[in-house]
Amino acid sequence: MRVVIAPDKFKGSLSAPDVARHLEAGLQRACGGNLEVVRIPVADGGEGTLDAAVGSGFTRRSATVSGPTGAPLRAEFAVRGREAVIEMAAASGLAVLPDGIKDAKGATSLGTGELIRAALDAGCRQIILGVGGSANTDGGAGVLQGLGAKFLDADGNELPPGGAALARLDWIDFSGFDARLDGARFVLASDVDNPLLGAQGAAAIFGPQKGATPEDVGVLDAALAHFVDVLSAEIGPRARKAAEAPGAGAAGGAGYAAIAVLAATRRPGIDVVLEFTGLAERLAGADLVITGEGSLDEQSLLGKTPVGVARAARRAGVPAVAVCGRSVLTPEQTSSSGFLAVHALTELESNVDTCIAEAAALLERLGRQLGEQLTNVAYSAQGARALDSAPGKETLSV
Repeated sequence: MRVVIAPDKFKGSLSAPDVARHLEAGLQRACGGNLEVVRIPVADGGEGTLDAAVGSGFTRRSATVSGPTGAPLRAEFAVRGREAVIEMAAASGLAVLPDGIKDAKGATSLGTGELIRAALDAGCRQIILGVGGSANTDGGAGVLQGLGAKFLDADGNELPPGGAALARLDWIDFSGFDARLDGARFVLASDVDNPLLGAQGAAAIFGPQKGATPEDVGVLDAALAHFVDVLSAEIGPRARKAAEAPGAGAAGGAGYAAIAVLAATRRPGIDVVLEFTGLAERLAGADLVITGEGSLDEQSLLGKTPVGVARAARRAGVPAVAVCGRSVLTPEQTSSSGFLAVHALTELESNVDTCIAEAAALLERLGRQLGEQLTNVAYSAQGARALDSAPGKETLSV
């Protein structure tokens, strides 16, 4: 019997590779080690995308870059041939802020641009930029600075980092912009469809998560609008059009710079990840897919990882089961999302804090229970369809 385990991370608890590893341990314990298991960590384009790439054959690389406050840090990216996967959170994320202190107006995406340059140095010319969890609201100005652009005030002085400083931007010097970018293609892996500016823009919607006060939001939105004006004068009307494009507001506006200057194509993160992991091809011959994430809720239904995996499994004719820390999905939502069943750690341990702290052991218990049921249930696509109607058959409970 062949089982594919393709989970996302359990945020605040376990990475996707760890989730898969602990589930497999429980499954194999129940099945006497006779189960063929394929582990495929996945993500939706945000945090965990790098792990998904490495789990799919990419090689992990690292470079010293400028963190979100400018302090140097060692950040990783992944390479496979001429393709690179960059997880913005690794260089410019909230999780790498020194002492966790947020700086909505001063945080920069500079390190992400420096990671892109490291990928170019590694010979990559197709670059997937996974965004999510960023600390900056600088419109991607830092990304462009990391690639050689200079942001100057009226006196010709370079601006300090951060979105607020863009209010003093007078012109952008692209003369030192990395020439290799002309031959590079970018994919912006993001589910965010917000524009750059306004009530639904980067500052208003995401700024408070990065420590912005209501006053800061106004300052940042005005500074970003001025950035659009200056960039439009430099590169033409496409800069203004890009500010309104879905996804321009992603990652503190880094989506804007990627679309306007790097000509990035925005795609749903889960689609990008499932493509480079080759999930569809690796489902061939599988009897069951196990996916999941920390919390299954209505947000999960909007293209998050488990639902994307379940849809791929359905297309392949393979039944899918979800595991999670907790689930608030109704039976109808569970079924319509493509899951044969959903199993939550809270079914084993009612205390949520304990579930988070002891997720590894609980996942092994859950894996063992699934393995025990696998020994009694024929998990083929045909068998799964028959489970609903065949009297006396044992099924996985939701």
